Amino acid sequence: MPTTLFPSMAASRRLPNAWDLLAILCVFAALIGIGHVAQGTLVSVSTPGAVDVSLDPWRLPEYAVRTTLRMFAALLASLLFTFTYGTAAAKSRRAGLVLIPILDVLQSVPILGFLTFTVVFFMGLFPGRVIGLELAAIFAIFTSQAWNMAFSLYQSLKTVPADLTEASNAFHLSPWQRFWKLEVPFAAPGLVWNTMMSMSGGWFFVVASEAVSVGDNTWKLPGIGSYVAVALEQRDIAAVLWAIVAMLVVILAYDQLLFRPLVAWSAKFRFETTAGAIASDPWMLRLIRRTRLLSLAGEAISDAAGIITGLRLFGGGSARGGYRAPSRVVDAIWLAVLAVIVLYACWRLSSFAVGALNLGEIEHVVTLGLITMMRVIVLMALATIIWVPIGVWLGLRPEWARRAQPVAQFLAAFPANLLFPPAVLGIVHFHLNPNIWLTPLMILGTQWYILFNVVAGAAAFPGDLQEAAKNFRIGGLLWWRKVIIPGIFAYYVTGAITASGGCWNAAIVAEVASWGDTRLQATGLGAYIADATDKGDMAKVVLGVVVMSAFVVLFNRLLWRPMYSFAQRRLTLA
Repeated sequence: MPTTLFPSMAASRRLPNAWDLLAILCVFAALIGIGHVAQGTLVSVSTPGAVDVSLDPWRLPEYAVRTTLRMFAALLASLLFTFTYGTAAAKSRRAGLVLIPILDVLQSVPILGFLTFTVVFFMGLFPGRVIGLELAAIFAIFTSQAWNMAFSLYQSLKTVPADLTEASNAFHLSPWQRFWKLEVPFAAPGLVWNTMMSMSGGWFFVVASEAVSVGDNTWKLPGIGSYVAVALEQRDIAAVLWAIVAMLVVILAYDQLLFRPLVAWSAKFRFETTAGAIASDPWMLRLIRRTRLLSLAGEAISDAAGIITGLRLFGGGSARGGYRAPSRVVDAIWLAVLAVIVLYACWRLSSFAVGALNLGEIEHVVTLGLITMMRVIVLMALATIIWVPIGVWLGLRPEWARRAQPVAQFLAAFPANLLFPPAVLGIVHFHLNPNIWLTPLMILGTQWYILFNVVAGAAAFPGDLQEAAKNFRIGGLLWWRKVIIPGIFAYYVTGAITASGGCWNAAIVAEVASWGDTRLQATGLGAYIADATDKGDMAKVVLGVVVMSAFVVLFNRLLWRPMYSFAQRRLTLA
């Protein structure tokens, strides 16, 4: 017999409880910490202590909060960039002709190259203020996060199953409704995993981003990255270890408080008709559900989001999809405009470098690019062989994926320059060849793009297809060739694109490693750019970056883009 629920009893269920008190305390503590840190961004650069970094371990909690806030500010900017840039590239064929090659170039440009041009801009917006340095650091972190997330959304939007698109057309959804009701939910699992990878990528470059230079002036913003940089300069191993512990605590905290609930939430968007393997809800998600005030706030936000995403903006839907053949005249005009822009850019670059460079120098740089390319190919092959099986195993077992999640985030976030000292000492002690043994340093921070994307692809693999494979007793190599590799292929290509671009980028710091007075250098394009940067030879820096960008674009055009097209044509679930 059902129990009668009187209005007074219903109202009591909405009253705050002990869980609400705990949640409110946590929220207010976070707001107080943010406010305290924000005060330091409004002062002058010359204020005592504004840009000073102490190796006192008791300052690490404050530094950890400041670094984490910079990374989350950059992450919000990356999400905004992803939903605008990635969507435009996927939705507009003509825009994609421009935006995707630009994205290829952007991910190959070294983070120090962005800092060179953006620091002056932000310092000009806020002359003499710490906030100018903060914005420059946030932008540098943004450049290490955004490209991976944009590629992930682009891949998902290009591989939406055709039957789901036809269903949205049958329901006459407008483009706005289709984007939020179909395409974003379909992209959510992969985007969540790539967001985690982007956070880890931000940690990887945080050392460079928190040291801001303008001319002869260098400022180190208080944070874990600058703490590590000072510790390495002073050869303080104890301080380095303290920084690693602080970084581990921060990664575990936001993994438990944010990313575990997000992964559990995104699991409901898997494309399947039968329930696949699921893990129990994380404790943070259960805590939020037990609160009453937070539940009310969540319901209000959900209702508001439902109203906004349900608006019939940008025209009504059509049962036929409204397909129109592209205009060849418009295509010809568009390609002509792009050709003019490319020729103008080439002319400007050549006029900049013609006085300081000659044909022999260009041939030398191209040869160095081929050497670095061989390193990238070998490292990508090794990373694929190692991490694809591991990623598939974890992705098909949500409980194990949840256990490995913080470990993978920590390893992906671990700054590679902390491993340079032991690498240099080992190469010198055993008289090893730097051209071979400095090479693994290039893949340390980028191999995780492959792992995270493969885990996302395997986690999103439909449970009914897994059951069908079991029923037909498909196993061994046949299962890999016919079942799982086609299912994760688009995700793997996304990870491989960002991993290979990051590998090129990392060559600048990996092909030159030093510890104290000992300096090792491998032959390659990265070492050429690093050496030219140290000497202040801008013509050679520009030449090296242009050649590197050209290699990345050609690599993507000739290898990864055809793979993307193949996945879109033949391996889309429908």
